[in-house]
Amino acid sequence: MPQDILVLYYSRTGHTAQLARLVARGVEEVADSRARLRQVPPVAPVTETAQPPEPGAGAPYVTHEDLAACAGLALGSPTRFGNMAAPLKHFLDGTGSQWASGTLVGKPAAVFTSTSTLHGGQESTLLSMMLPLFHHGMVLVGLPFTEAALSATRTGGTPYGASHLASDPDHPEFSEHERTLARALGRRLAQVARALEGQA
Repeated sequence: MPQDILVLYYSRTGHTAQLARLVARGVEEVADSRARLRQVPPVAPVTETAQPPEPGAGAPYVTHEDLAACAGLALGSPTRFGNMAAPLKHFLDGTGSQWASGTLVGKPAAVFTSTSTLHGGQESTLLSMMLPLFHHGMVLVGLPFTEAALSATRTGGTPYGASHLASDPDHPEFSEHERTLARALGRRLAQVARALEGQA
């Protein structure tokens, strides 16, 4: 039976969205696995300003039903002072009913990020995204060092999750190691989801 893996992200400049698509490609390299790409809406300082029900570009906005339907979750955010971006945190803060009902308990999860500087807080951002997932009872999946690109990369990629170093806005291409590790993370998440199927 096909399984849906939710690849959920916030992206302002497009780098995290591109990383999400690479993770999704990895998910779909696993038999009977489908990636469901979703994004969270931005938050505005003026709370009365409502976002349109559908974004002008990119993946549809996430709903709580997407969480209930997924067999696993990949969560992505750009770095913001070594932490996840406010729109993603805002969405997670609104998942109290899913926490109370155990919607995500026993499902695997992985995280990914993009930052504009080498020491911009990639690893601390990934760890910040993991914390609410632990509270939801999810099974966290990272990248093992059996992935050769993890030892070879000079740009993004960590054992905590996939990442991208977007230091040159005029040349935003992903390195080969970043692409390899993002797809590897998606594959590993889908494989673990399949292995855990029926175990929760």
